[in-house]
Amino acid sequence: MANSIRTSSTIGRLGFTVRFSGPEPGPDPKSLPFPSPSRATTLRVSRSVVRAVAVSGSEQRMELDISLSPRVNSIKPSKTVAITDLATALVQAGVPVIRLAAGEPDFDTPSLIAEAGINAIREGYTRYTPNAGTLELRQAICHKLKEENGISYTPDQVLVSNGAKQCIDQAVQAVCAPGDEVIIPAPFWVSYPEIARKADATPVILPTSISENFLLDPKLLESMLTERSRVLILCSPSNPTGSVYPKKLLKEIAQIVARHPRLLVLSDEIYEHIIYAPATHTSFASLPGMWERTLTVNGFSKAFAMTGWRLGYIAGPKHFIAACGKIQSQSTSGASSIAQKAGVAALGLGYAGGEAVSTMVKAFRERRDFLVKSFGELAGVKISEPKGAFYLFLDFSCYYGTEAEGFGKIENSESLCKYLLDKGQVALVPGDAFGDDTCIRISYAASLPTLQAAVERIKKALIVLKRAAHI
Repeated sequence: MANSIRTSSTIGRLGFTVRFSGPEPGPDPKSLPFPSPSRATTLRVSRSVVRAVAVSGSEQRMELDISLSPRVNSIKPSKTVAITDLATALVQAGVPVIRLAAGEPDFDTPSLIAEAGINAIREGYTRYTPNAGTLELRQAICHKLKEENGISYTPDQVLVSNGAKQCIDQAVQAVCAPGDEVIIPAPFWVSYPEIARKADATPVILPTSISENFLLDPKLLESMLTERSRVLILCSPSNPTGSVYPKKLLKEIAQIVARHPRLLVLSDEIYEHIIYAPATHTSFASLPGMWERTLTVNGFSKAFAMTGWRLGYIAGPKHFIAACGKIQSQSTSGASSIAQKAGVAALGLGYAGGEAVSTMVKAFRERRDFLVKSFGELAGVKISEPKGAFYLFLDFSCYYGTEAEGFGKIENSESLCKYLLDKGQVALVPGDAFGDDTCIRISYAASLPTLQAAVERIKKALIVLKRAAHI
């Protein structure tokens, strides 16, 4: 079998031979392709079989089924994670790639937070915590939500998890029945549709326009709602666009939600503190009549540069939070005791994270302004200036249909990003991963000198592209 991988081991008197068909895994260092979702999702095995040969008297053969769950096969791998991992592997192999794919602040965790984690270890605070999180942290979260967001919760209405992603995943599982619809404005964070599919729900994608700053049109929302609509996911500030929903627009959406008794809102507010004045953040649960309809998700990764600490939380009506807690109790149980101590310290830094966070936001704004100005100089490139987060979602479709010598034709966002990685050695994420193939996402969670070098490389790679000749 061509390109097959054969492995064998012996356990007792049984010998096992496994044959994997199809291309060998791992990136091709020559062509630098992005991992194919179909290849990553489905492990093709010779008829999904492992042959076990029993060696006792007469030879006997049996076939073991190693096929995967249809639910797993329906899920696409995260393209942002795949590209980030590929770029990291290239750097480790000596290729000087500039990595602007990951949604991870380049700052260190503020020292007071880090010290709280270190002290937790030194003081022996290393055992299991309650499944829902420590009372100390949940009380601190309740205080933060009241003071900063204008929404009131009690500790039993808060669940602490291993990152905001786990909170979202558990929330969708907790409230969706098979066939329910999860309404997702596009561009969207790559995991939203796959989380819906994991719950046997149907993701319903609502397109937005760069000319409208990628904000959801309430009329479109109302026209797409059905009796199966169960969850509307809103992310403000947005990943990948940096758009911020103004309060007036959120009120219009809330009026629509109020007319649909089955519809809940999952408000992903993980970027709330990374926002650029005059834009302001509004928690959806603070709007009239929306507290009981809203599951508010937040965490520590982005604002406090704590991505590796894996700490997030969800707040909402007790009935829903208890259901999320039930799922968590049978999966990961409580979050790290050490990370939770650090979380308490983070919430103690002051309003909106205090000076530590405001310093980071100031740097992010400077980087945003540089990139907007730099890419604004490229004819045909469309820009919606981000109002928050640390991403620029640029319409580069004017380059589709061009060709590069030795590379071929640029047909879409993926081939453009592959070209920029191959020729410019800059790792970006194609917009099709976020539901908009006209754009690419640039993370400016990198130093200004790094971004300046990246822009120079990108422009140098783009200038040699030529419009394909028609025959």
